[in-house]
Amino acid sequence: MSSISGSGDLIESSAPSNSNNAIDQLNSFLRGEISAAETYRMAIDKAADSEQPAASTNLGLLREIQEEHGRAAQALRDRIRELGGQASDSSGGWGIWAKFTQGTANLFGDASSLKALKEGEEHGLKDYQDGNDAIDSISAELVQSQLIPAQQRHINLLDQLIGKTGHA
Repeated sequence: MSSISGSGDLIESSAPSNSNNAIDQLNSFLRGEISAAETYRMAIDKAADSEQPAASTNLGLLREIQEEHGRAAQALRDRIRELGGQASDSSGGWGIWAKFTQGTANLFGDASSLKALKEGEEHGLKDYQDGNDAIDSISAELVQSQLIPAQQRHINLLDQLIGKTGHA
């Protein structure tokens, strides 16, 4: 979109580009949330099949975190649509890496699995912090008031579970 300034110069508006940048960054966040929900599903399936008592006590908490990632993904989808964008519908490359990491951790037991989940949460937190400058102010408010605090809460909960389960 262009306009003409008072001096007659043509000025390019950066609004559409900024909106597209925000949509791209929000879709990156969304792919991370989809990946997190998928990874928690894998961990829940593993814990449900485990013979260890600690695994079954972790199920409720893992399901709660998975549901929070699902709600975060929906909030991001809604915001992307509000900005006129098309929301991603898969986790993309991040999901493939997360599945590999979680699958490998599952081979080594509950503490390793929980540690892999925590590393994923820390990665997500860093993504939100690093990408916050690339989005519009309304989206930034969503990230700062809801998504970052949720990531921090998940990290703290996983730290507690790791402490109860033992060290990886």
